[in-house]
Amino acid sequence: MSLPQRHRLRGKRPFDRLYRQGRRHHGELMVLRLLQAQAELLPPSDRNRSPSPWRCAVVVSGKVSKRSVRRNRLRRLLHAHLLRQAPTGTHPFWLLLSLKPEAAATAEPRLLEECTHLLRKAGLLHEPGSPP
Repeated sequence: MSLPQRHRLRGKRPFDRLYRQGRRHHGELMVLRLLQAQAELLPPSDRNRSPSPWRCAVVVSGKVSKRSVRRNRLRRLLHAHLLRQAPTGTHPFWLLLSLKPEAAATAEPRLLEECTHLLRKAGLLHEPGSPP
């Protein structure tokens, strides 16, 4: 399942800003970058869309897998997980998940577990049973 348009992060400028200024949270299999949303950096077509509390992109480079089918499968897996988890924040924010090469040989449940761990570490998810 792919992300709905309103949750997709697109355009060169948001990615450049996330790579330069985003707060990083490192895991064994991926890196989560987080930045408060800055609508003026979005492409003009996305600025007029319905506002979203979060936008996200998942980067799976050729170093992770040479096969595009595998890279796209990993991307769809993480998109679906993000939609199920629905990260929350006090202000609109942008997320960038970058997979490391070790992610290709890792079982899917382990990838999803690390994604959830990084979202909690970033303060975007609450522990089960704890008040929000």
